[in-house]
Amino acid sequence: MPRMTTEVRAPSVPIFLAGEFVEAGAPLEIRNPADGSLVATTFQAGPGELERATVAAVDAFDHTRRLPSYARRDALAHVAACIERDADELATLLSRESGKPIRDARGEVARGALTFRTAAEEALRINGEWLPLDWAPANKGRHGIVRRYPIGPVAGISPFNFPLNLAAHKVAPAIAAGCSIVLKPPSIDPLSMLRIAGYLAETDLPKGAVSILPMDRPTGDRMVSDDRFKLLSFTGSPSVGWKMKAEAGKKKVVLELGGNAGAIVDETADLDWAVERLVYGSFAYAGQVCISVQRIYVVRAIFDEFQRRFTERVRSVKVGDPLDPDTELGPMVDEKAVSRTHEWVTDALRDGARALVSGEPDGRWYPPTVLVDVPKDAMICSEEAFAPVVNLFGVDSFADALAAINDSRFGLQCGVFTSSLDHTLLAHDELEVGGVIVNDVPTWRTDSMPYGGVKDSGLGREGLRWSIEDMTEPRLLAFARTPAS
Repeated sequence: MPRMTTEVRAPSVPIFLAGEFVEAGAPLEIRNPADGSLVATTFQAGPGELERATVAAVDAFDHTRRLPSYARRDALAHVAACIERDADELATLLSRESGKPIRDARGEVARGALTFRTAAEEALRINGEWLPLDWAPANKGRHGIVRRYPIGPVAGISPFNFPLNLAAHKVAPAIAAGCSIVLKPPSIDPLSMLRIAGYLAETDLPKGAVSILPMDRPTGDRMVSDDRFKLLSFTGSPSVGWKMKAEAGKKKVVLELGGNAGAIVDETADLDWAVERLVYGSFAYAGQVCISVQRIYVVRAIFDEFQRRFTERVRSVKVGDPLDPDTELGPMVDEKAVSRTHEWVTDALRDGARALVSGEPDGRWYPPTVLVDVPKDAMICSEEAFAPVVNLFGVDSFADALAAINDSRFGLQCGVFTSSLDHTLLAHDELEVGGVIVNDVPTWRTDSMPYGGVKDSGLGREGLRWSIEDMTEPRLLAFARTPAS
């Protein structure tokens, strides 16, 4: 695996506070997870910087809420165009700061551009409705109009695994809705989003409309409980997310949390396609995706053949330098994550599981791992692994597979590989998840769709139209025609 390299002079990147780049807060080193090299230094905002950003967001909201839709669209379209123009440079930066394979980094950058461009379009489509209110004789001549108005300043907290696009899913809909926002990007890889801040600074958005501030958790927690923010949008772990909801007070809360996403393969599936996509969904970004494939349920009639093809393909997964275009699996976020993964796998093997594909961990690198005969209550199966580990199960029927998917405290997305319309509709009816993805992995997501989970996987939906609905409030205007009219 790549090792430590000689230190070279790294740039210093300011943080984005109330529309201006400032050098404030504690110094923060950003290092490449693949080799430990210093990518850049930036700053970690403290309570003072957060307070300045919050005051500015409150003041700016009086201006953002009055922005015409074309102005919001133009600002968002500018950011999208800049991302597209600088796509190669952004992908390299993203790969270096996060350890994400360059192929996946390029995909994330393209999705980030799409997120801002979709938000630009949705800014023009924040519609209301006319309501007839004359449903009773006493209400004759009464009508209603419902318009959506921006909710207020937004507190956004985004995770390390998609440091550009999941942050964009906070910032872009806030701008589209007419809200101001203070974003806490991940402290380990904030650079790509600070680059996006440069594009935002070139727009005509009011000063204070957007702040992008890496913070430690105690400082970020101040946003959670601060009543000046009217909505909290958090993407991260279930344990942290539900704790934040309990501390958020009266503000609206949207939680995009994690899970142990499952996939089903029935006897009518295209096995070549299923194998290729399930390998991708299991090991993309070292499994550090909230909808990474963690459980695969295959009907017994084809289980042996699927297992053979799947393990054969997994053994060919290329592990190596994230900047190599052929690399499929890079490092995990840190050695603590590797240690936890190895502990969970070891516990499962002790309790009767077998490893079809495995290897030894090495620093921040964990080998692609395929397990069978895993007890369903093993941590590596029942909890969110967030690692390049997948569990295979044979099941007697499609109905048994549906039941096994639902036997989880999580419910984010599920992939169903089938050529059966009946199975497709049955899965949609019975699966306790936020999304059913037919003939692809649960890892698949496009940024315009409603995305989110049920049970411990979250609350509310992301996706630009749905996020904008959360960031706006309906307001009724009811009026009566006077008798003279």
